[in-house]
Amino acid sequence: MNFTGQSVVITGAAGGIGSALTRRFLSLGARVFATDRNQEALDALRDELGNPAAFFASTFDISREAECQEFAARVRDDWGMVDVLINAAGYFPLTPFDELTYAQWREILAINLDGPFLVTSNLLPLLKKSAAGRIVIISSASIFVGVAEQCPYVAAKAGLIGFMRSLAKVVGEHGITVNAVTPGLTMTAPIKKLFPKAAIAKATQARALKRDEQPEDLVGAVCFLASADAAFITGQILNVDGGSTFH
Repeated sequence: MNFTGQSVVITGAAGGIGSALTRRFLSLGARVFATDRNQEALDALRDELGNPAAFFASTFDISREAECQEFAARVRDDWGMVDVLINAAGYFPLTPFDELTYAQWREILAINLDGPFLVTSNLLPLLKKSAAGRIVIISSASIFVGVAEQCPYVAAKAGLIGFMRSLAKVVGEHGITVNAVTPGLTMTAPIKKLFPKAAIAKATQARALKRDEQPEDLVGAVCFLASADAAFITGQILNVDGGSTFH
């Protein structure tokens, strides 16, 4: 796959999955606008990459409408258009349902569901200027089985699937495709910190491929859906969980 000359926006770019995607798209010739709400992590990613000319960065909160509008205006001024949007930002705390407050529920849905809507809606005019726009949403394989201590997170990630399928019908007339990738439990730093080792081991043993899932395992699927090879695929889920579930 070759993304030379293409403009790619990645939210949550400083996270484990987002940073792996940033590295791959840069290596395939794209220029990347890496966004995250963690400035320190974005700076570290820039330094790790050697501060390439094709790397652009912006720190903002995707759950805040005004900040999404400001970001879209910056992309319009700097680039003028967007070819690929990867909605990878996510927030997934573990909270027992009987301890879950409405404020916590709203915060988790704001980041995981409202955020992709806000980013997408504000960048859509720039995606329409692309010859073949691509939107890829990172959902979660947890929507197929549920997670007891992640009710709002799983609800939000399931909501993204409905959003993806409906949006595909909205933007298809502009040649834009919209698809989702559903990762299994992926070994990012927050997962290693939040999840007990026993839970991680159980997830590994439940897979057909009995090893931990790494951020790099998702890169090929996302890049495929963002590429010309996936030009006639839209409104679909590509499940990447090592065979924990089958869809």
